[in-house]
Amino acid sequence: MVELALVFPLFVMVLFGIIALGIGVFYQQQLSNAAREAARYASIHSATAQCPTASKLDPASAPLSYPPGGCDRPAESWPKMTAAGRRLIFGLDPAAVNVAACWSGYRDDASNAIDAPPDELVANVGGTSITYQTTWAQCTIDGADPTSNPNAISCDGGLAATTIDQASDLSEGPGRPVANTVSAYACYVWNPPLAGFLLIPETVNLRAVVTEPIERQQ
Repeated sequence: MVELALVFPLFVMVLFGIIALGIGVFYQQQLSNAAREAARYASIHSATAQCPTASKLDPASAPLSYPPGGCDRPAESWPKMTAAGRRLIFGLDPAAVNVAACWSGYRDDASNAIDAPPDELVANVGGTSITYQTTWAQCTIDGADPTSNPNAISCDGGLAATTIDQASDLSEGPGRPVANTVSAYACYVWNPPLAGFLLIPETVNLRAVVTEPIERQQ
């Protein structure tokens, strides 16, 4: 009885700690799946698709099949991309998972034009080779780079209004090479079981980010 009294509390603490940790790892995996599905949807349904998932910047020559602002637009928190990210979530409330995205690409240092090609030699009509001096312009969500500092991004339903996109439209024309990416961010505010026990916090913000290259459709 003495041995049981000494060991049983420790056993219970370790057991419930493992259970809470396992639930957290499972939820984190679900968020990673949500971010991956959202990024894939945005990548495939790009600016030249029939129903594009639009960035803050509209394509310069929008297809006639969708209105200005895009078909799946940030003003409406990307309903189609968000639904794609949430559709495979299991074990937690999909409606509680917030999804956002931002678009990155190259900028021409001389004209500051977006969707510029990477540094490369291009022969003009006169036969003179010129080099595009471009730099990579990374987008941000809630003032932070989602690819390097996702923990600085909040987790709420208003993330679409905080995105700053550096490259998303076709202002350089369809014949120019484009190297853009879309970064999807998914987050969930988790209230762990037995919060306060074993130093388990009251709430834990779980986050996941997946970046995909843009696919152009004709």
